[in-house]
Amino acid sequence: MGPVSIGADQPLAIIAGPCVLESLELGLTIGRRLARACADAGLTYIFKASFDKANRSSIRSARGPGLQQGLAWLAEIREILGCPATTDIHSPEQAEPAARAVDLLQIPAFLCRQTDLICAAGEAARSLQRAVNVKKGQFLSPGEMAGAVRKLTEVGCENVMLTERGTFFGYGRLVNDFLGLGDMMELPCPGGAPPVCFDCTHSTQLPGAGEQTGGRPERAPLLARAAVAAGVQALFIECHPRPREAMSDSSTMLDLDTACGVVAQAARLRAALS
Repeated sequence: MGPVSIGADQPLAIIAGPCVLESLELGLTIGRRLARACADAGLTYIFKASFDKANRSSIRSARGPGLQQGLAWLAEIREILGCPATTDIHSPEQAEPAARAVDLLQIPAFLCRQTDLICAAGEAARSLQRAVNVKKGQFLSPGEMAGAVRKLTEVGCENVMLTERGTFFGYGRLVNDFLGLGDMMELPCPGGAPPVCFDCTHSTQLPGAGEQTGGRPERAPLLARAAVAAGVQALFIECHPRPREAMSDSSTMLDLDTACGVVAQAARLRAALS
């Protein structure tokens, strides 16, 4: 696989896969379906899955295969599919081994102000020629994400992307501020504004619904259309063959048919705007 570029003058990138990497076979099943949909639509595909979900609502929630097994599966999926891969990290010591297995390190939204984590990701990305995607915290304004970008550039990481995933609005609801999305795409950061990704599935979450977060996944296609129309450079989609049986985020993930439909529609919309 060659290097992938994400930006305003590049094809729309689709970052998609299951929330948790439940098995190698499931990851390949999902990855093959999305890779084919992206290829048919002329879009860039990046496989996404987590080896460990350390920020679950309950201590009893499933977390995934763990660092060693999870990264081995991710590296194998990346090799078999011939496409880039991404995963999230939750502690500084995970940055270097994860960067050896995937192309894009993801900083979870709740950890977007953790300096040690961001700097470790940036240093690993710089040394191994990877990139870092920082998800905007639900508690931050778009402009405050300039701080995360500065931290990364100050440790020598220039391949940076930001992801919008909704903002807290009272209790039990996330909202997407499209004025703020435009502001984030124009952040006055070193080296110019980084590309911005829109997470259309996590944006439908209904936080605070008990031990499992609720969601409105039927609204994800609507949000994806709005984000592409607004000019984002990438879409983030969590999907599963049987969302209700998924180990994590079962209330917000899309089934594969719907996810592939979002990809095709996003491609047509992006083409109409160009």
